[in-house]
Amino acid sequence: REDKEFLYMKQKNRWFHAAIGVFVLLFAGLIYAWSVLSRPIAAYFTDWTSAGLSLTFTICMMFFCLGGFVSGILSEKINIKINLVISAFLFLGGFYIASRMNSLSALYLGYGVLAGTASGFAYNTVMGSVTKFFPDKPGLISGILLMGFGIGSFLIGKVYQAYTGSGDAFRASLLTMGVILFIVVLIGAVFIRKPTEEETNALTFLDTDKKQEDSKASYGDMKFGQMVKRSSFWLYFIWSVLLSAAGLAVIAQASGMVTEVSPSQTAGVISTAVGLISVFNGVGRVIFGGMYDKIGRAKTMVVNEILYFMAVILMICSIVTGSFVVLVIGFIITGLAYGGVPTTNSAFVGDFYGKKNYSVNFPIMNMNLFAASFGSTIAGLLYDKSGSYLSTLVVLLCALVLGTVLATKIKKP
Repeated sequence: REDKEFLYMKQKNRWFHAAIGVFVLLFAGLIYAWSVLSRPIAAYFTDWTSAGLSLTFTICMMFFCLGGFVSGILSEKINIKINLVISAFLFLGGFYIASRMNSLSALYLGYGVLAGTASGFAYNTVMGSVTKFFPDKPGLISGILLMGFGIGSFLIGKVYQAYTGSGDAFRASLLTMGVILFIVVLIGAVFIRKPTEEETNALTFLDTDKKQEDSKASYGDMKFGQMVKRSSFWLYFIWSVLLSAAGLAVIAQASGMVTEVSPSQTAGVISTAVGLISVFNGVGRVIFGGMYDKIGRAKTMVVNEILYFMAVILMICSIVTGSFVVLVIGFIITGLAYGGVPTTNSAFVGDFYGKKNYSVNFPIMNMNLFAASFGSTIAGLLYDKSGSYLSTLVVLLCALVLGTVLATKIKKP
């Protein structure tokens, strides 16, 4: 009876850690709101090119991946709370520099290097610690945490947009955001931790009813050097690149698609239609997380691929017919499908390569964002050449076909 009561308490307590994790990631995901944060900056520095400003986000993504990797290595040597303290100070310093900058180089340093690294530290630390409390629900907890990270940019971005005036008002807003991030991540540092050995032993009993077909097919606790030598890693990595690139391409060009399909739509309607992708991106992360736990890796990937095909075909039909409603439905399905990729990434890494080195292995998988980020650039180039997003969508269909073929090659050990 005492063992059951102890186990019940651990089950109850772990959801508290999950709630704190979502709270931290909700704010750490603010860096993805760059398209909103950059608008007043672009309006103020009128001589800065669009390409120059866009490079800020590219740098941010690069250092996000690097920060996640470094924090994973440090988490094996120091208390993870120190990782979050480092993240808090990097956020504060990054947003302070960004709020005071008068050059692109300063913006690259503040928002790109420091804030990007800070987000990577917070993201990987939260994912690497909280997921260990849920050995029986790796997909669901990944989805819940990543939902916070995905929706954060949409919700907080809206607040930033509503309260930031014209001129250099963005400076005060960025500084305020930096202070808020500093406080939130420090709060996370107080509560977020890895489960103790006693808790780990108790939680292993929850893992006995796992229904994933890959749960018994794990390679064991592998270090990242061993992981990257496996064909399964590279097949999945490329699959993730292709599907992530498809999602990022649509997200980046969504406003242009609305304009092409229905030129009469107002700015408010366009913003809402595009925002639906972010909303359903968050919803998709939770749905696919639970799905991974119920039906396993292979079937979850198939469902993801089917949704992507449906979304792209609907968007092609919308351009051909000029139907705005069909386009919006395509956006919603795109959000759901794109939300499934990072969730499956997280569950796949822990499931195939073990939990022990998850904090290092997971950011290695996240490096797919380097390649996937070029999806939006390619989409823009295709539009410049053809004058229509139809060409982009056709290329996305080809990428999805290739991804589907690669997914069938991932085999159990």
